[in-house]
This record gives sequence, structure tokens and C-alpha cells, in this order.
Amino acid sequence: MNSRLASLQPYPFQRLAQLIHGLTPPAGKAPIRLSMGEPQHAAPDFVLEALKVNLAGLSNYPTTKGSAELRQSICAWATRRFTLDKIALDPERHVLPVAGTREALFSIAQAVIDRRVNSQRPSVVMPNPFYQIYEGAALLAGAKPYFMNAVEENGYRTDFAQVPEEIWQKVPLVYICSPGNPTGAVLARADLAGLIELAHKYNFIIASDECYSEIYFDEAKPPVGLLQVANDLGISDYQHCLVFHSLSKRSSLPGLRSGFVAGDGAVLEQYHQYRTYHGCALPPPTQAASQAAWNDETHVRTNRALYRSKFDAVLKILKPVLDVKKPEAGFYLWPRLPQDDETFARELYARENVLVLPGSYLSRATEGGNPGKNRVRMALVPPLAECIEAAQRVRNYVESLK
Repeated sequence: MNSRLASLQPYPFQRLAQLIHGLTPPAGKAPIRLSMGEPQHAAPDFVLEALKVNLAGLSNYPTTKGSAELRQSICAWATRRFTLDKIALDPERHVLPVAGTREALFSIAQAVIDRRVNSQRPSVVMPNPFYQIYEGAALLAGAKPYFMNAVEENGYRTDFAQVPEEIWQKVPLVYICSPGNPTGAVLARADLAGLIELAHKYNFIIASDECYSEIYFDEAKPPVGLLQVANDLGISDYQHCLVFHSLSKRSSLPGLRSGFVAGDGAVLEQYHQYRTYHGCALPPPTQAASQAAWNDETHVRTNRALYRSKFDAVLKILKPVLDVKKPEAGFYLWPRLPQDDETFARELYARENVLVLPGSYLSRATEGGNPGKNRVRMALVPPLAECIEAAQRVRNYVESLK
């Protein structure tokens, strides 16, 4: 076996299962799961229809690059959404469909990381807390994660100016997540512009996980994206910039396993070669359904409205008893707790049959401490009535502590 497998930590949901093992929640309270960020809104009917009418495509092998029509629809969407008016997004050069952002965020590290940089083990910069795929991808590629704490004091945004020069000298890849998981923080234009400048100076790739970019609260102020800033700066060929987008959150289609990576044409040319061996081409019916989803915004606005209603209702219940704020974007709450996060999650489940994820499972201890300590992640993905019921149960539990 690959010896690097031993360096992987248990996935957060494995740890959660162990935490609640042997507990029996009240039988009279229906289970409510806020632990996993799995969208539960209904899949758009027209997407399901596109799947159905294209099932004959299962008789054909899909190409790694995907259909020209799918890539064109992706480019058109990204150009509209991020106002890419200076540097044209070329469907032949700048876009590849992927089987969900998870597999692409993992595999890009395997493709771009050289095992040794100047005879040193490379470092991969990433936020802390984080999506654990970043860490696992770096470790299995032979690199060492370099964590940047995203805490309330810095607006939950990564301060890249704090990375030492000796680290930058051996960084081939930087992961960012905006809007952030689990904090919901959105990196500002200045943050992204500064990071692009560093990427050109030190010759690394930026992998921007933007899978929550379409879940926001002000229709007039969508989160800024990495390619948007690169376009505004006139970065030729989107050099050093890659963005990862998914239909899982945007269109409530987590089971479709469909997304795309877009950006640096020279990198994507070689990444395409990698993917021909990696073997994650989207089935033709999935491509047809994805094309339909990227071409429509009405269902996405409806999706956002549903999340707004849930945040409004839940925060009204929780704010009087918890230190919790509405995020800038995304569908998570990241409250500060009156007790240890593992104890909170375990006892909330035991008493109220509500599952949340301990914040320390989403982060690592550094010199500055564990930024997830005494916090939990609550995913407001169930229907509105369940979210309201869960919030009331959380409130009941918090009030019982007093």
C-alpha cells in the first residue's frame, strides 16, 4: 500500500459516528441532521427531464473533455456570472468538466505537485478550518499542508501576508475557499488580487474552491470570483488561476456529480492529459443535464430564496441564546458555543436527536490553537420546518446548560 495513506486523518463524519456511538436519542423526537452539507431542495424538473431523454447516451463512451456544447454552456455561464469581458474564456482551452469539485480538487494536487522542490518537500497553503480534501490531496501528493487560521478576528479570511518567504519558495499550490466552508466568509477583490500577484512572483497555482458562490443573500452583491479578478487585472490566459464550480449546491444536484474547472490554459492542457488516465469523464446523460442546469438561472434564484428564509427563521430563534451570526454566503452557521464542541454535539444528539458537526473536526491545531474549537457547523439544508424545529431543539439544549 501507499505509505502516505497512513498520514490521512479520519474523515469528519467518521469521527462524528464514533462520537455518538452507543447513544440512544429520544424516540419521540424525529432525527434532524445538520451535520452534512448535502442540499435537500428538490432537483429541477427540467434537469431530470434532460437526464431522461438522453439515456441512450449510456451506449457511448464519454470523452474526458466533454461535449463542445457543455463546455460552451459553462463558458457562457461563467462569463455572465463573473463579467469576463477582457479575457475571453475559451471552451477549447480554459474549461474541463469534472465529476464534482471534490474529485477535481483532489486530483489537481496529484497533477501539479512535484514531489521535490529544490530538494525540499513542497508545502501546500490552505485555510484552517477547511474542506478535508485539501489536506488529503496534499499529503497523498507528497506535500505538507501549511495551515492559515481563518478566525473571527480576521473576518475568517486568510491573510496571505503572514506566510513566510521560506514557505512561498516551496509552494506549488494554494487552496482557497470562497465563500468559505464552514465560515461563509467571502474573500475580497484585494485579497484575490494580492494572491494572484504572489502566484506570479513565486510561480504557484491557485485552486479556488467556489462551490458555494451561488448561495448568497443580496441579489445585487454576488461573491467575487478568482477569474473575475484575474480578468479585471488583464491576466493573460488566466495564468496561475483555476476555479472549481459545482452543480451540487448551486442547483441542488449533489448526486449528479457534475462540475467544472476553469482557468489557466497551459495548466488545463496538461491536466486534461492527466485526466485521460484518471478516468472521471462525465456520462453523456449527465453532460446533457449539466448543460441544461448551467443555462438556467431561475431555479438558482429560487434556491437562494429558500436558504434566505431558513436563515431568517433559524437566527431569530438562536441569536438570543448563542453567539451566532449570519454568514456572508453559503448555507452554514458557525456559532461559538458555551462548552466544548464535542460535548455539545454529543449531548445535543443524545437529548434532542439533532446532529451537528464539531468544529474541531474541520480544522487542525496550530501555534495559534485550533480555530474550530468550541464551535460547531450547522448546515441549513433540511426543509424550512425541520430547520425551525432543529433550531428550537438547539435552543432548548443551550438553555438547559444555564
